[in-house]
Amino acid sequence: MLWDRGYAISRSDIDQTLADFRSSFGENPELAKIKIEAVLLRDPSKRILVVFCGAAPVKLTTARDLSTQYSKENWSRMILVLQSNMTSQTREKMKLLFPFKVESFHVSELLINITKHALMPNHEPLSEEEKQKLLKKYSIEETQLPRMLESDAVAKYYGYEKGTILKITYGGELTKNHVTYRCVV
Repeated sequence: MLWDRGYAISRSDIDQTLADFRSSFGENPELAKIKIEAVLLRDPSKRILVVFCGAAPVKLTTARDLSTQYSKENWSRMILVLQSNMTSQTREKMKLLFPFKVESFHVSELLINITKHALMPNHEPLSEEEKQKLLKKYSIEETQLPRMLESDAVAKYYGYEKGTILKITYGGELTKNHVTYRCVV
């Protein structure tokens, strides 16, 4: 997922097998030791941290501990990989606890790369220039485009934020090449 988002991840980490992982971290790895740090290739000032959480539900105290531990560092984004659920109170307070965007994924959401499915169209974010050109071409505003929720599986996978306009290209025997645009809300 980080590779698909444009972060600097080594090919050896991507191609690592379960056996390789277990030889490095053991059969029952200590989650505190498994952290992934990466920088965005197109903007090295943007850093991401992936933290794996234990089997217990993530409560507000856990989130506060993570905030204390990581908020002072210069991260632009954090991903929490959960084995259990996050309480609703914690989910609501996340924006207040961290000075950067925090995303959460249940481990089951990451078992299969949905973007590689045969029926999944290609999703490409438009640059600001392309966005303005599209809106001018059709004489429309952002709000008039079809919408894609920020919680949509593809938007969540790529980390698209509100206001991002996506060019979605469908291909296949029936539709040939069909292009639509959606705005993330």
